[in-house]
Amino acid sequence: MENIRIPIGAWVDSAFDWLKENVAWFFDAVTWLFNFLIEVLTDVLVDLHPLVIILLLALIGWVLRSWQMAVGTVITMFFIMTMDQWVASMQTLALVLIAAVIAVIIAVPVGILAARNEAASTVIKPILDFMQTMPSFVYLIPAVTFFGIGVVPGLVATVIFALPPGVRFTELGIRGVDSETVEAGQSFGATPGQILRGVQLPLATPTIMAGINQVIMLALAMAVIAGMVGADGLGKNVVEAIATQNLPLGVEAGLGVVIIAVYLDRVTAALGNAKDYPHSLVAGLRRRSAKNKTAAAAA
Repeated sequence: MENIRIPIGAWVDSAFDWLKENVAWFFDAVTWLFNFLIEVLTDVLVDLHPLVIILLLALIGWVLRSWQMAVGTVITMFFIMTMDQWVASMQTLALVLIAAVIAVIIAVPVGILAARNEAASTVIKPILDFMQTMPSFVYLIPAVTFFGIGVVPGLVATVIFALPPGVRFTELGIRGVDSETVEAGQSFGATPGQILRGVQLPLATPTIMAGINQVIMLALAMAVIAGMVGADGLGKNVVEAIATQNLPLGVEAGLGVVIIAVYLDRVTAALGNAKDYPHSLVAGLRRRSAKNKTAAAAA
């Protein structure tokens, strides 16, 4: 028994070699596309004056959450600037945003498929379990094998790592829609597609947004680890700090990660539950509009 060994690693290596030889055009296309997206968004975030970015982020916080969120955003973003971590933070933010968007584009349709097809759900759930139990560092190995060193393998690994909660929460949200509501739509002659768009997705939106929140948080966590394979940003600074035992750099980069994580968490949480934030600019405008309509009706 001691001499029995299943060469899984060799089989996987052979499969990877075959893919690199026969599907190289696909990896080249993905590399070009991801490089283009990262370069464009990074250039926008880095080239714009920091004050413009800070005011824009503060406005988003005020619109979706509260004026306190806006003030906190201004203070914390200025804090990042004073630590000389602004460029690295914008590089990380660009990576996270692109990875999260790609992950959501993939995860939501897969979650819908799993919710509407039991056979698909039976296949997808074990795959998600496998993906979520896999150590995050392991995702870097195939990414580097196919895409080399740089930002692209980091982005690919981040997308794959962040996918599972988006799929799970989408399926959970759609399955959680009251069956009587769905049956009411069917009784009026609505097609499955109309029920999905007009009933299930709107009612499942808070749950789906909770999944998107988790996608973004996982994307940020993996974006930091992606610094190990050459992705620019705060992760690269963290890796450099570990390699050189540079405590100040590690602390500053770590605080930058925390600030971005808190901001993204608060904003995405407000997107899914806007009614829970009465002090947001949107809520204030709605109240004013309702008062004006009431006054006009009374007149």
